[in-house]
Amino acid sequence: MDRKIPIGILGATGVVGQRFIQMLERHPWFEVAWLAASDRSEGKIYAEAARWRLKTPIPAPVAKMPVSPATPEGAPKVIFAALDASIAAELEPRFADAGCAVVSNSSALRMKEDVPLVIPEVNAGHIRMIDAQASRKKSGGFVVTNPNCSAIGLVLALAPLHQRFGLETVMAVTMQAVSGAGYPGVASLDILGNVIPYIRNEEEKMEEETRKLLGQLNGAKVIPGTFAMSAQCNRVAVEDGHTESVSVRLRTKAKPEEIIAAWNGYRSEPQELKLPSAPECPVVYVEANDRPQPRFDVDMGAGMTAVVGRLRPCGVLDWKFTVLSHNTIRGAAGAALLNAELLKAKGYLG
Repeated sequence: MDRKIPIGILGATGVVGQRFIQMLERHPWFEVAWLAASDRSEGKIYAEAARWRLKTPIPAPVAKMPVSPATPEGAPKVIFAALDASIAAELEPRFADAGCAVVSNSSALRMKEDVPLVIPEVNAGHIRMIDAQASRKKSGGFVVTNPNCSAIGLVLALAPLHQRFGLETVMAVTMQAVSGAGYPGVASLDILGNVIPYIRNEEEKMEEETRKLLGQLNGAKVIPGTFAMSAQCNRVAVEDGHTESVSVRLRTKAKPEEIIAAWNGYRSEPQELKLPSAPECPVVYVEANDRPQPRFDVDMGAGMTAVVGRLRPCGVLDWKFTVLSHNTIRGAAGAALLNAELLKAKGYLG
């Protein structure tokens, strides 16, 4: 590309907004041109407005950038949104109506009938739902969403099994990192030395979104997957990385070596298109009997790979295993960035 596409970030001062900035610093297709956040940040330069929480420094051009009002006037035509759901429900449609392509990390619109919920390796074809959106017909704008941070790792592990063997039943128990709660997130006296067996709306999101992601596109609508799905979600004292214990019943019987081969051999459109943020291997199986672990495995594939391990027979269903994914990279900013790259490759961003 001769010229990079200017992009804006809604919710730029939050943890996911910061991750967008970090991942876009040297991106070959996109460059940060506009930042917006809450009223208290408006008018400040970004370095003053944001309490930077990442291990790499704020990119120098972004540090000096002013924080704009969160309105479509003056915003670029491609927007990455990292907003709380209550705010996103109002703001994202406004930007879409103004002709912006909104690539959202929020849960606000994920389950709307005409909004694609996309993991590019799993259901890239669902982006065609964009064409049925009222804003697309009126102004050219649209909204595309990525899933919940815990659903993404799970679905990346399930997709190869669903494609090859079919799913009948899925049960998942999560151990979710504190960074998934944003900043300041969970109080230290609540989480240190503790496990919190409740994350508001998380179980419902996992169950609904998993079925939508693994559903079939029928015209402009998705017919959700028909498998049974149950999720239990816990917050644990881990900085980054959601770990999930999963049990499945398959429609077709499978041997362990067939399942592992399905994971390790899984490739899809992002790999074929060589999208910049796509990992070479979206799913990797590790053989060690005590892996994956967040401390050692969360950054595999630059944080974009789902790491699976501990495949073994299940006494209730067929098989059980462990899956780990990086919740603020693959589960948030990286997921939206990969969606934007897919949109660009498919001609939706000009």
